[in-house]
Amino acid sequence: MTVYSDDATTSNILTNTGDTWAVVGLSNNPERAAYRVADKLRRIGKKVVPVHPKAEEVEGEQGYASLADIPFPVDVVNVFVNSDLAGAIADQAVALGAKAVWFQLDVIDESAYDRTRAAGLQMVMDRSAGREITRLGLL
Repeated sequence: MTVYSDDATTSNILTNTGDTWAVVGLSNNPERAAYRVADKLRRIGKKVVPVHPKAEEVEGEQGYASLADIPFPVDVVNVFVNSDLAGAIADQAVALGAKAVWFQLDVIDESAYDRTRAAGLQMVMDRSAGREITRLGLL
């Protein structure tokens, strides 16, 4: 199994990289992993910005159809989409000036990982932010 991040990077993104997290793929469906992880992020003090084609409001936060539509800075882009779509989102995160990108479990694009890191962003790939919050004792 390839590991695409280390504990120091994982912890740093969750604790020191900023409080505004765009969650790509977040909708109002509580059965989805994105919804559960967003809840954990909120519980540790993060502002969660829903990004979904429907641009629906989630838990009182205005939703946006794309990262480019968000009218304020985003610190971390958390990606819950199929791997074949994730690379383009990572590129958008770089373009908008995010500090980090997080690809959730089973979201893998090695060339996007390399491009994102080369652009100077921190990146975690193929890990659950929700599980890492619990594992690191943040919640």
